[in-house]
Amino acid sequence: MTERNVSDEKRQIINRFLVRLTKEQPQMYYASTSEIARSIYLMIKEHTNRLSVEEQALVRRMTIEEIEGLLGFHAR
Repeated sequence: MTERNVSDEKRQIINRFLVRLTKEQPQMYYASTSEIARSIYLMIKEHTNRLSVEEQALVRRMTIEEIEGLLGFHAR
């Protein structure tokens, strides 16, 4: 898997958690990127067992800063 594919896969996982977060906590729509990244990081840690083995491997060492970067970057 290329580095671009890994980044795209991580972004897809983050986006799934972002959708879930904003459904469960609509006020997060107005939160800062760092707050959202922290919340998503905690959600990933709590729900890792619900991810596939491949997805678990992708997010295992993901940091809050990496999540912030993925949230702030828009793929073209």
